[in-house]
Amino acid sequence: MKANKRSKTFSDSLETWLKGRQNKTLAGLDAVFQDKSFAITFLVLMVFPALPLPTGGITHIFEIIVMLLCLEMMVGFKTPWLPKKWKNMQLGKLLTGKIIPTILKWIRWFEKRSSPRATWIFGLPLASRLTGLLILILTLTAFLAPPFSGLDTLPSLGVVVISLAIILDDFLLALFGALVGAAGIALVITLGAAVIESSRHFL
Repeated sequence: MKANKRSKTFSDSLETWLKGRQNKTLAGLDAVFQDKSFAITFLVLMVFPALPLPTGGITHIFEIIVMLLCLEMMVGFKTPWLPKKWKNMQLGKLLTGKIIPTILKWIRWFEKRSSPRATWIFGLPLASRLTGLLILILTLTAFLAPPFSGLDTLPSLGVVVISLAIILDDFLLALFGALVGAAGIALVITLGAAVIESSRHFL
């Protein structure tokens, strides 16, 4: 008796895309993950600022793109729209060669422990718009966090977890991502204010 073949997971599909010869662009992501294209794009773009690494401000470009896409979700777009130049922008070897392969381990960890839960909530008429608003707030918080402070990590991680929850159809995971993001907002407000206040003494 033959064993049942394991169904292909999101991490499998993402790994296949990474190893493929096609250009690593946002347009390429949309072509592969059409039904979850907003969530996939948020995940890929926000994983960079979610890592506690010095980025030199390059993450602001990704955050601006994410905020634009959030506005599209809020007005009812079903699939992402971006200028052709942005859609065809190469994601870079650091992101596709090191960062995304690293987070594949995290994604597989979540896949083993997650399951479709309260998926009907994702189908509610206002669900997409409210998700877009939440991700917009978290991304804007990461964008406004004091540079080189590392305070953009938690809000960005909240976006990553929420995006993964949408991909895995797990509403409880989305709630966890929202809590992580809320903690990040609180941290940015409290510590960010302290950083700004202390910097005034040196001016």
